[in-house]
Amino acid sequence: MIMEISFQERIIENKDWATVLFVICFVLIAIIKSVFENRFGDFLKLIYSDKYIKIYKDSSNLMSWFTIALFLVQLISLAFFIQLLLHYFGYVSKSDWLMYIQIVTLLGVFILSKYLVEKIIATSFNIEETLEQFNLQKVSYRTYLGLLLLPVNIIMFYNDFIPITAIYFIIAAILIINLLTYLNSLKIYQNLIFGKLFYFILYLCALEIAPYYFLYYWFTRS
Repeated sequence: MIMEISFQERIIENKDWATVLFVICFVLIAIIKSVFENRFGDFLKLIYSDKYIKIYKDSSNLMSWFTIALFLVQLISLAFFIQLLLHYFGYVSKSDWLMYIQIVTLLGVFILSKYLVEKIIATSFNIEETLEQFNLQKVSYRTYLGLLLLPVNIIMFYNDFIPITAIYFIIAAILIINLLTYLNSLKIYQNLIFGKLFYFILYLCALEIAPYYFLYYWFTRS
């Protein structure tokens, strides 16, 4: 009797690239904490205190090294989260590093392009200072959200048995947090906004609604 032996290729997912990126994020956070100790301490209290917003409300802080370094962490974290969502909904593999590069590039280009268009419009309508302060607060809250997503990303990436209900809960929590922080920003800058209400409505439609709609439309079509 001749036994047939069939060989099957064993595919081993390479997750080293993700581990390296997670380590880079934590190293960056450690450096930021060491260099900007007081500011980082105030930033961590952002979830229950607006002290950080009041102290660092000057628009020059938008391009500070503190903000830029945390923006990199936020970008890495958000790109991871997007890829993990796509994985759990069956579109991509979570260990596909080429897909991650595409996502992080698209996300980075989208954010920076949106910021440049905002700068042009703000300069054209002479509302640059108002918009810079408003953007600084939004960036602060979204960066904080990016930090909170880091441990979530690690759990989701290294755990293959996350229930779909947990995924929906995380998405709902993120949407609620974004809505609350946005409403809080409107409340803080309501005097500035109502003073230039027409320009703010134009900004809201052109730069806060339309870009996300077109991005969603492009993604669903693709």
